[in-house]
Amino acid sequence: MIKNVVGHPEERSDLSGQERVRDVLEHRVVQRAIIAVIVVNAVTIGMETSSFLMDRAGGLLHAVDRVALAVFTVEIAARLYAYGRDFFKDPWNWFDAVIVVVALIPASGPTSVLRALRILRALRLVSAVPSMRRVVGALLNAVPGMASIIGLLVLMIYIAAVIATKLFGDIVPERFDELPRSLFTLFQIMTGDDWGNVAQEVMRQKPWAWVFFIVYILMSTFVALNLFIAVVVNAMNDAEPSPAESRTQDDIEAMRQELAAVNAKLDQLLMREQPNVQS
Repeated sequence: MIKNVVGHPEERSDLSGQERVRDVLEHRVVQRAIIAVIVVNAVTIGMETSSFLMDRAGGLLHAVDRVALAVFTVEIAARLYAYGRDFFKDPWNWFDAVIVVVALIPASGPTSVLRALRILRALRLVSAVPSMRRVVGALLNAVPGMASIIGLLVLMIYIAAVIATKLFGDIVPERFDELPRSLFTLFQIMTGDDWGNVAQEVMRQKPWAWVFFIVYILMSTFVALNLFIAVVVNAMNDAEPSPAESRTQDDIEAMRQELAAVNAKLDQLLMREQPNVQS
């Protein structure tokens, strides 16, 4: 991040064109302006889903959309020029470039479905806001741990589906007659959707069935959910600190070093004064 884009001519005369463009792009005002364009564009794309608003301000909404796309295109082009090959070393630059390229594809004929994907431009807010980038980075770091939990959860649902098919397939065939249907029913129960009615249907024939459902819900929902939360929280704790946190840590470390230096000087003074006192 730069401190001042304008500066004094004599202080910035040695900068190349790429460095000047880089300074402009990294300036806080420019970054905030890009965030504002992203937010406005996301709002206008949402407003285009309303026939009432399109009948009265459709031309204005389309104009705002085209202006926002032009701003994004110019910004990507400027970043390509400013950073050169380094542009492709940052995954977030790839993310922004793909979104802009998709938006530039004509949304007519076979590619008309891409018009609905324009809202993906709102995802640029993730790359534009450092705190959001940290959260996404932490979630990506948690993927290996979550994959193991998902595997365990799938195994639990499969075992429960086989048991439910054997126990309840005859009495509630519309829910548990075959393994695929049992898997779907148990997934529905895991999400908490209408699980009470499903359990009541089974318990009319087998009153003890509540034991199965309670154990399954505890294992699949509460245990698995808490494991997911634990993995994500651990990943967030391991994530790199924000610039503000880094500066705070640097300040604390500098204060510790200064205190250590002061303590060392005090020890030296005390050692010098002790012979004088003894004499």
